[in-house]
Amino acid sequence: MAEQLPLDIPSDPKLAQNITHFARALRKAGLPIGTGRVVDAIRAVEAAGFTKKQDFYWTLHACFVNRPEHRTVFAQVFRLYWRDPRYLEHMMSMMLPAIRGVQEERTADAGEKRAAEALLDGVDRDLPDIAEQEGETEIEIDATQTASSEERLRNLDFEQMSTEEVAQAKRILSRLNLPVKPINSRRGQASHLGHRIDRARTLRSAMRQGGELRDIARLQPKPRWPNLVALCDISGSMSQYSRIILHFLHTVSNAKGAGWAKVHAFTFGTRLTNITRHLHQRDVDAALSAAGAEAQDWEGGTRIGDCLHQFNRDWSRRVMGQGAVVLLITDGLERGAPEELEKEIERLHLSSRRLIWLNPLLRWDGFAPKAQGIMTMLPHVDSFRAGHSIASLEDLANVISKPDDEGEKARLLAALSA
Repeated sequence: MAEQLPLDIPSDPKLAQNITHFARALRKAGLPIGTGRVVDAIRAVEAAGFTKKQDFYWTLHACFVNRPEHRTVFAQVFRLYWRDPRYLEHMMSMMLPAIRGVQEERTADAGEKRAAEALLDGVDRDLPDIAEQEGETEIEIDATQTASSEERLRNLDFEQMSTEEVAQAKRILSRLNLPVKPINSRRGQASHLGHRIDRARTLRSAMRQGGELRDIARLQPKPRWPNLVALCDISGSMSQYSRIILHFLHTVSNAKGAGWAKVHAFTFGTRLTNITRHLHQRDVDAALSAAGAEAQDWEGGTRIGDCLHQFNRDWSRRVMGQGAVVLLITDGLERGAPEELEKEIERLHLSSRRLIWLNPLLRWDGFAPKAQGIMTMLPHVDSFRAGHSIASLEDLANVISKPDDEGEKARLLAALSA
């Protein structure tokens, strides 16, 4: 919820118009709000009154928010529109880093950048020429060699992306695949270059030749492709990353010739939810909407140990056969008992061909595995990699078939033992 700052009633009250403009800002920030909801919101505020700030917040929240992923954006837009009289200067200084003095330099909170763009839509952001006003020399910089916007977007943190940038990131991820090398199975297929003798075919050929053994049939291992199992954390600290990574998993699930036998996806926060069948829908928006409707613990707490126990008990034998590769997407901030978590992550590791952990916290240069959950899980994964940007997912696609890739695991284990 937004910060509880004093709510001042304007001297020239135009509440209906303000609610209408507020709804437009929410719609530009990505919330599906139509005229009917605006009318309902105005009538609801008239019925509930305008005396308590909490009542006003939750009245509008009930009218405009119907999905868990919209709560953060609504809270930011509400705070900036109704409670901060200097929101325009505040967000202009954030979106234009050249401005100093209005606020301290900082990174935008989750949803804040989208809220700023919605509120500043149509506002002239051109600044007066400060150099001319103060009589200073104007310095021109040739920026033709700077990185392209797409290259910058590839390295941008998912949580700091605006609505437009998220849409661009999804378009890039829809072109990205996750190739995997086939596995040589114990079954064989006919090949004159094989090293194994096909006894049955050799004897059948000899019988057709009157018992004379002329040719020796040979076999080579028949290739097969493993399953991909994704376990995606959708708790409050992971929600923005999870949505975009699920978009990526939808692309992998529906990619033809990508190499995976099957793609199974599960979400977990306080409980485990199988969303595999939803990702098989061709329309990505319909697929993720159905997955979000089934997973009732979006932006909730985290019980990794309990959810892994449920997966190992109910789903492991169904989806982990044939040497499955497991993607574990979580920040590792566990609230349960570390002994239970260690037991379940060890069992998951033993059941999988490879266990790859994607952690968005690894984006920090000074990251150290100090949290109990991270220290417990780290020794039981094959590879520990960042999962916070398009570039990190591209790196995953390049190394997922390399059995010797450990990512940052060895370095962090050395730091733990030091």
